[in-house]
Amino acid sequence: MAALSTARRVVVKIGSALLVDRATASLRGDWLRALAEDVAMLKGRGADVILVSSGSIALGRGALGLGAGTLPLEQSQAAAAVGQIRLARAYEEALAPHGIAAGQVLVTLEDSADRRRYLNSRATMETLLGLGVVPIVNENDTIATDEIRFGDNDRLAAQVAVTVGADHLILLSDVDGFYTANPVDHPDARRFDLIEDITPEIEAMAGDAGSGLSKGGMKTKLMAAKTATGAGCALAITEGSLMRPLTALEDGAPCTWFRPKGDPQAARKRWIAAMKPRGRVLVDAGAAAALGRGKSLLPAGVTEVTGDFGRGDPVSIVGPGGAGLGAGLARYTAAEARLIAGCRSEGIEAILGYPGRAALIHRDDMVL
Repeated sequence: MAALSTARRVVVKIGSALLVDRATASLRGDWLRALAEDVAMLKGRGADVILVSSGSIALGRGALGLGAGTLPLEQSQAAAAVGQIRLARAYEEALAPHGIAAGQVLVTLEDSADRRRYLNSRATMETLLGLGVVPIVNENDTIATDEIRFGDNDRLAAQVAVTVGADHLILLSDVDGFYTANPVDHPDARRFDLIEDITPEIEAMAGDAGSGLSKGGMKTKLMAAKTATGAGCALAITEGSLMRPLTALEDGAPCTWFRPKGDPQAARKRWIAAMKPRGRVLVDAGAAAALGRGKSLLPAGVTEVTGDFGRGDPVSIVGPGGAGLGAGLARYTAAEARLIAGCRSEGIEAILGYPGRAALIHRDDMVL
């Protein structure tokens, strides 16, 4: 579990306290540049890297000269608006010397609950990763209300890991792992090196949301671990304040690993297969053969569309003669799918009036 050397896709969660000096409310530039070296190291091995970063409110309140203590909601949103620009620029400048482009993606926890927005964010991040970009994901605190509370980015990072099919999620924290109790109050508390299963006993050790050393506490980190490991993603909690924390993790720095349940692709396939189809897409022999070779389903291979489904809804895929081939998440509504059935991808814009996606069902959203 300790090695990142085999990682294919890594999500790294970065807390505000790591990025922003609390005394001066200024960016910890040296630390960020050291982290960028770690990112370049992982990308040099061929791994995709996504950074889920807090810090926009902390940077913004410093720039606006807002005082210490809890901010009113309106000031938190204003601070986030100012801080997001500075946060994105900081990552851009830190990654640029390594020839790595950064892209900002603003989401909320609710985006994962809405299937259409979920597919949109997934498609955007997949495209960015395919272009070699490091997405910098941040909660959209400029419009958030009750979402602005410490600890959400632990869970947000887990949702991002599930969305992009990551195999490793690293929570960089101010504590070096998961303990049997809060080590500040209990000097004899023991850190776990590996947690195989999140049992009720483990959950009880997490305490309340504010009981851990980090602002979010262990409760939210445990919630993130349950989400990530259930989707086949290994998760580590480790001390993040030292320089090059990912290299330190590889070199054996103290941490707690949570073992995943299977692998991300298999977990996603099970999720899709368990959904109740909202419609059917019938395909010709050529499309059926292409699907068997691992290809996406293009509109050109579709002969008929039945049912009433929206974008992101599950549909059955049926071959010639009514043979069931599998299921997948539609990238078009039923009405749109009927219009473009049998159409080549380059003709979609002329029919719908806007450029659509090439695939009706992408292979990553399909189980056969």
